[in-house]
Amino acid sequence: MQLLPLDHALQGWLDPLRNAAIALAMFIGAHFAHALAAMQLSQRRKEGKPVPKVLLDLLRVFLFVLATLICLSLFFRQDLSGILTGSGLVLAVLGFAIRNVVADTLSGIALGIEAPFRMGDWVRVETLAQGRVQEIGWRTTRLVTRDSTYVILPNSQISRQRITNFSAPRKEYRGHAELTLPIDLPVAEAKKLIRQALTGAKSIVEGKPPEVQVVQYGPQGITYRVKYWVPQHDREPECRNEVFSLVDAALRESGISLAQTQITSSCALQEMGRDEAA
Repeated sequence: MQLLPLDHALQGWLDPLRNAAIALAMFIGAHFAHALAAMQLSQRRKEGKPVPKVLLDLLRVFLFVLATLICLSLFFRQDLSGILTGSGLVLAVLGFAIRNVVADTLSGIALGIEAPFRMGDWVRVETLAQGRVQEIGWRTTRLVTRDSTYVILPNSQISRQRITNFSAPRKEYRGHAELTLPIDLPVAEAKKLIRQALTGAKSIVEGKPPEVQVVQYGPQGITYRVKYWVPQHDREPECRNEVFSLVDAALRESGISLAQTQITSSCALQEMGRDEAA
C-alpha cells in the first residue's frame, strides 16, 4: 500500500516525458519527410526547371503544422477535431486582420505553381516595372532593372497584371528596325546594301544572319524591315544601336538618304508574337 503513491508520482513524470519524446519524434519526422520530398521533387523536375522554392516552403509549413496539432492533442488530451475547430476560429479572425498579407502569400503560391517566370528571367509586369527577377518570395517578387534599380513588387499586384517574359521559351529573340529609302533605289540593291552593312555586326546572334523585308511600297518611298537576332534582353539596346550605326554608315557611304527623316524600331516581344527562325 505504501508503494502506490510512489507509482502514481512516477507515472505522473513518465506521461509528460513520453509525450515530449513523441512530440520530438514528430518534429524530427516532419523534418526528414520534408527533406526526402524535396529530394524526390528535385530529381523529377521537368525540362530542367527547378522546383519553386514557394512549394517547398509550403510543404514544410504543412508538415510542421500537422506535427504541432498532433502534439497539442497529446498534451491536452483532445482529439484533432476539437483543436482544429478552435484554431479555425482564431485563424479566421487573424486572416481578416492580415488579409493583404494573406492575398500576397496566396498569390506567391500561385506564381510558384504556375511558374510564369524564374529567377534570372527578364520580365515586364505591365504598368508596374520591368527588370531581371532577383528573388521570388512568399509575399513579394524582387526585380533589378537595367539601371540597377531594385524594385520590390507585392505578389498580389503581379498576379493581376499581364506578364511578358523575355527569357522564355528561350533567351534569344528577334528585334527589328524599319527605314524608308527612295523609290528610285532598286529593292534588290537596297537589300544587298543593308545585308552587307550588318555582316560585321558583333552584338547580334552569330550564325543567324539578319533578314530584310519590304513592308510598304509607295510613291514616297519603299519601307524595309530589318530583322536581327538579339542574344538576350539586356543586350537589346546594344544590338539596336549597332544595327542603326552600321546601316547609317553604309547609307552615307553610298550617298543614299532616307526618304523620310525617321527610323522606327521595335522588338518582337511575346505579346506581338515571336518570329520563327528561318
